[in-house]
Amino acid sequence: MEEQQDTQQVVEEEAQKEDQLESRRPDEKVWRRTVSAQKYLAERAGDPVDAEIMDVLMENCVKIDASDLHLTFDHPPIYRRHGQLIEMAGYKKMTHQDMVNGVTALMGEDDPDSRYWARFHSEGGADIAYALKDLARFRVSVFKQRGHPALSLRMIPYEMLPFEVLGLDIRMMERLLSRPRGIILSTGPTGSGKSTTTASMIDWINENRAVHIVTIEEPIEYYHWSKKALINQREVGVDVVTFAEAVVRNMRSDPDVILVGEMRDLETMRAALQAAETGHLVFGTLHTVSAPKTVDRLVTAFPAAEQEEIRAMLSTSLAACISQELLPRCDKDGRIAAYEIMMGEAAGSAAIGNLIRERKTSQMRTTIQSSAALGMQLLEANLATLVAEGKISFMDAFTRSNEKTDFMNFIDPDLVPDDFHMTLDDSD
Repeated sequence: MEEQQDTQQVVEEEAQKEDQLESRRPDEKVWRRTVSAQKYLAERAGDPVDAEIMDVLMENCVKIDASDLHLTFDHPPIYRRHGQLIEMAGYKKMTHQDMVNGVTALMGEDDPDSRYWARFHSEGGADIAYALKDLARFRVSVFKQRGHPALSLRMIPYEMLPFEVLGLDIRMMERLLSRPRGIILSTGPTGSGKSTTTASMIDWINENRAVHIVTIEEPIEYYHWSKKALINQREVGVDVVTFAEAVVRNMRSDPDVILVGEMRDLETMRAALQAAETGHLVFGTLHTVSAPKTVDRLVTAFPAAEQEEIRAMLSTSLAACISQELLPRCDKDGRIAAYEIMMGEAAGSAAIGNLIRERKTSQMRTTIQSSAALGMQLLEANLATLVAEGKISFMDAFTRSNEKTDFMNFIDPDLVPDDFHMTLDDSD
């Protein structure tokens, strides 16, 4: 294992290769960036996968700054680095037995009493958390594909990122997180950094407020240790049966702050809103791409007979909706987040509360644009700023914007490429 730990064997990303990789079908052409396998893996390429090899594959995530590791049958290991897939060169394609061994290394031997194995066999997949020594934690998705096990591992660093690194205004965030009650929603597509942003907000409260924090997650991603605050972390399936039940039961445990890892069903949404309405600061995540669409998603998820009640609850309890996108940087390696931020009535914006009650979510963008003093901003405005600062490309910003016409109004005309022409399809 000394070779495994040899710092001279750190994997380095190679330049884009012009070689065509071996096709999976005669008519299929596959082109990918590659990363060289370190000496330890190259020398063990002929061996069956075991726990040591799995640890080294995960260590490479840290070494090459990759966010994800994908292991699937008949492919070599594939990393996601700064949004791009990178195939490991110099290591074998995974066999069926390799995949079985890899899953076993993470979940333990197949045991009917294991809830993870029971879920894997009955539902075709399971989610677990795995701690890699003192380097990082991984959120692991184990699933079946074409009759073979497969693994997708998301790296979760131990260190929380400060707001200035995340690109969020420190004063605005401190004002928001100092509030005693309300619901703060982090939204965005999968892989946009919602968990990272939420963990940093919880960490700030943990350091600065003497409160009781309870997190409800499946699985627990970021570990928090009590600082100024007292913090308890509960895992669905281990410490409690469901998200909704955990929220309801936690109301009796004297919490001040509640994190709901995912608001995936009506009962969880209702419980989170009721907790915010009864004087708690609640954090939740949703897979929506803008603040107004988040409001619509929450309200319309309920039956028509309940929507007015939910709309009234949300109008008074919403503190903020932070929607984000993660884009590749063009000035250096890495990615950077762009945000849309909308403050609700619980954070001082009576106008947003009124628009929710009056079903006028279509007018929220105008209010957001005119309320910069409260810390609000449109995603398109933030994207245009990042382009002007030379941090992201024009085309990446244009592609990720929700309202193309608004983005073009924000962007400096001198930054628009000469060969760019926005069509009607672009603005849909």
